[in-house]
Amino acid sequence: MVARLTHGSPAPDFTLPDQEGREVSLSDFKDQAVILYFYPAAMTPGCTTQAVDFSAALKEISDAGYQVLGCSPDPVDKLAKFTEKSDLGITLLSDPNREVLDKYAAFGTKKLYGKEIEGVIRSTFVIDMDSEGKGTVREAQYNVRATGHVAKLRRDLGI
Repeated sequence: MVARLTHGSPAPDFTLPDQEGREVSLSDFKDQAVILYFYPAAMTPGCTTQAVDFSAALKEISDAGYQVLGCSPDPVDKLAKFTEKSDLGITLLSDPNREVLDKYAAFGTKKLYGKEIEGVIRSTFVIDMDSEGKGTVREAQYNVRATGHVAKLRRDLGI
């Protein structure tokens, strides 16, 4: 497993398809700040809560200068259904081979109902992108809770 990222770590670049099948790269967001969050599975209760919370706060988050990207191992077609069913306004990325999840140490051993399992570690990263499309991690939060996470993140970022 890759070491966890921390404040000041270089943000691994990536290119993944979004819920519409369009390629999205982290380096596309030059001179911007990106909130990249990883979640286990579309259309599950916790992941829906988190995605709906990000979508509800998207205007304020965007006005504060942040772009929001959600990432899971779900295929593009499932992300499209999730977006439509939950009326989401955020960009969701498909990482079925877990390449990006692994680069961000967002896949590994975690506890679920007291048992250790392998899976997606619900994680959020705030990344500052420079003019060349290279990112630096400002915040790295692992094992976040789905409920209340967006509100806490907004408080932490002063949004």
